[in-house]
Amino acid sequence: MTATLPSATATSGSTKADRPGRRGGRRFPWAPWLLLTPSVVLLAVMVGYPTIKMIVTSFTDEAIRNKMLGTAPNFVGFDNYLEIFTQSDFPAVLARSIALMVILTALITAGGMLLALLMRRLSKGWRTAVSISLLLAWAMPPLAATVVFGWMFDTKYGVANYILNVLTRSNDWTDHQWLYNPFSFFMVLILIVTWQGIPFAAFTFYAGLGQVPDEVLEASQLDGAGGFQRFRFIVMPYLSSVVTAVLVLETIWNLRIFTQVYALQQRGGLVSETNVLPTYIFRQGMGEFGVTAAIGVIMLILLMALSYFNVRRTLKEEAL
Repeated sequence: MTATLPSATATSGSTKADRPGRRGGRRFPWAPWLLLTPSVVLLAVMVGYPTIKMIVTSFTDEAIRNKMLGTAPNFVGFDNYLEIFTQSDFPAVLARSIALMVILTALITAGGMLLALLMRRLSKGWRTAVSISLLLAWAMPPLAATVVFGWMFDTKYGVANYILNVLTRSNDWTDHQWLYNPFSFFMVLILIVTWQGIPFAAFTFYAGLGQVPDEVLEASQLDGAGGFQRFRFIVMPYLSSVVTAVLVLETIWNLRIFTQVYALQQRGGLVSETNVLPTYIFRQGMGEFGVTAAIGVIMLILLMALSYFNVRRTLKEEAL
């Protein structure tokens, strides 16, 4: 009876290893995949199919006439891409959008970091007041914020012109047209987007600052490290992943701004000199779907290229 126990154990073990649903002697994790299935299906329907459809359309001459007549578009290869780079103002719009994105991302990231550091030093009452103010700015719809700022910089009734006249003790700013000049148009736009974008960065960085051990900061201060040195060599390494996430998100969001630009253009901005990629695609998409899809593909590739290095860096840090 004692001699048969090892054989029975071995038989039992081999039977469990050969059961269905196991790979290499281990049970296949069905539960995580079942939980992920709804999300994967939703992403495939809401993101995957439209992306594939856009890429296919970019190689055709599909237009509004095909929808009205029910005819199939013709395959044109890379003609749409050559057209938007050689026969349109797309290169100028692309350069303008990238420059605007870089400026907005830098201002929002730097402003959010400064506010987060300030909130760490404020008393509880002041910190609560600052948090509520940031939440109010963040919660305001972009269209409503743009309308308010549009009235502030209005040519005849704007408070900006009135304040500048008072400060300069002159009438030089009377009837000054902020939105009719492309440079001042983008100054107003940057002000609006930065004002609404800083709260997200500030709250994110403030939460990340809570991960920095106070003991390490105190020890570095006792060793003679200054404020900038503590921030650079101690705080930033702890916040590197948080900063990367904010940079990636802000890069994507600032390259896709539409509401603020379109609303300001409706108040008097010159469309041809203030268009960015989203508004350019919106106006282009009225009839030529193939050309519009080609612009969308270029914008997608640009966003992926801008985010690639930051995401790769984050993944490397998580793997260490």
